[in-house]
Amino acid sequence: MVKILKDIRVVELGTYITGPAAGMHLADLGADVIKVERPDGGDPFRAFKGGLYSPHYQTYNRNKRSIALDTRDPADLAVLQELVATADVFIQNFRPGVAEKLGAGEEALRRINPGLIYCAISGFGISGPARDRPVFDSVAQAASGYLRLLTPPSNPRVIGPAIADAVTGQYAAMAVLAALLERQKSGKGRRVDISMLEAMAHFNLDSFTHYFSVGEVMGPLSRPVVSQSYTFECADGKWVAFHLSSPVKFWEGLLEATGQQQLAADPRFAERPGRIAHQDELIDIFTPVFKQQPRDEWCRRLEAAEVPYSPAYDSSEALEDPQARHLHIKVSAEHAEMGTFTTVRPPYSFDGEPDLSVLPPPTLNEHGDEIRRELARRKAG
Repeated sequence: MVKILKDIRVVELGTYITGPAAGMHLADLGADVIKVERPDGGDPFRAFKGGLYSPHYQTYNRNKRSIALDTRDPADLAVLQELVATADVFIQNFRPGVAEKLGAGEEALRRINPGLIYCAISGFGISGPARDRPVFDSVAQAASGYLRLLTPPSNPRVIGPAIADAVTGQYAAMAVLAALLERQKSGKGRRVDISMLEAMAHFNLDSFTHYFSVGEVMGPLSRPVVSQSYTFECADGKWVAFHLSSPVKFWEGLLEATGQQQLAADPRFAERPGRIAHQDELIDIFTPVFKQQPRDEWCRRLEAAEVPYSPAYDSSEALEDPQARHLHIKVSAEHAEMGTFTTVRPPYSFDGEPDLSVLPPPTLNEHGDEIRRELARRKAG
């Protein structure tokens, strides 16, 4: 597959998720992403499960090269500056003011490379009363109103993956691409600022629209009740999920698949508004029904009745589904030192061709000598 961004170089001074995720998206598109890490341990995410190659680190650092630099050392700072001179994009995700202390603030790097796209990712923005507060994923989810959409009301606790971190990285990559597109015409570099709060507020747009439009404060069940979404445990302990939406044919298909046609005449469920108002009762009715057959049987029946459904897979199952295998979503590559690396390929295809190739996440400073040689050749030539 063609590497769309093969002529773009990105220097990433990122840690944990937001900066590395932004860099990964650009690397997945073919950019040469050089991850600059501190020599004493590198990205802190490396050591989250011991060693320097944790699954946390692997998730967001494929398709990159690594060089270890201590910018407090004048010689290493000079290497960073040489890299920036060759770059199209610079990404950092430190608290406001930290990049400047590291010699990697926008003003310093802009003097080296006026056309640079400088992307600064923060928690709460670069100004305002909360700008200096430390921010991680759950904090941004909470501040944006999104956490309340995931939290069980009767037993409040944070659940689910690091959505705010991942979403912010994706928005950052999109903004960088827009700035690169503009630079092709104007030749002008841009500073891209994005905070986790702003990214998650935008991601939470549906909730805010409901509040501004009709005064509704959405909660964890607001969307699944209206969309008539369900998940049930089956006889084998596995789960199945389906989404009835608004067409009546899906409700009728569910009744046919489950042998519950008598519910069509129940005044509580005869019309969609009633099914919305009485969803808890429907769940109580269908819970013992779905425990009567294994998941594969329910999938067969739901598919025959043309109900939108899927097995509710966990991560050990999802990529082994025949459709996922057909799409080659799971890809692997060999790292000379770390062995087999398996991941999920980028989700897009260009001209009908998905990108099935992947470079394993680098070990710390894996490409340091290689990158220094490239810079030396550039200086000599």
